[in-house]
Amino acid sequence: MQVDYATLARTIAALTEGEADAVALMATVTCEVHHADDRFDWTGFYRVVAPELLKIGPYQGGHGCLSIPFSRGVCGAAAREGKVQLVPDVDAFPGHIACASTTRSELVLPVRDGTGRLIAVFDIDSNQSDAFSQVDATALGDILHSVFGCVK
Repeated sequence: MQVDYATLARTIAALTEGEADAVALMATVTCEVHHADDRFDWTGFYRVVAPELLKIGPYQGGHGCLSIPFSRGVCGAAAREGKVQLVPDVDAFPGHIACASTTRSELVLPVRDGTGRLIAVFDIDSNQSDAFSQVDATALGDILHSVFGCVK
């Protein structure tokens, strides 16, 4: 199944209209994105809770890592560099953290608020190799931008 990103964006916009609570927004985005495509085996947010530290936020799928320092893993790289991480093979990513042994590829997007401050990363894992494309990264980035008012 291929994601209909236009419909997904409209659905999320309708569900989140007028909501300002970041955790409520994260929970809604996670649920809608997770169920939009069979490639998405784990979908969720890691929130910035202290300098250089991410903690698990709302997610769908199996258990995730509870804490991730900016210095480790794909999520840490997205937070540290402030750039989308599109990883076709997690085993080839230096320092990958195996929260789930079945994960083969990963897409992680930094999430910023309207002031440009990093508030979280949005992480999608797939049990398929090379599951994500730039199309996914761009469309999801646009959705995150519309929900969180983040600076691109």
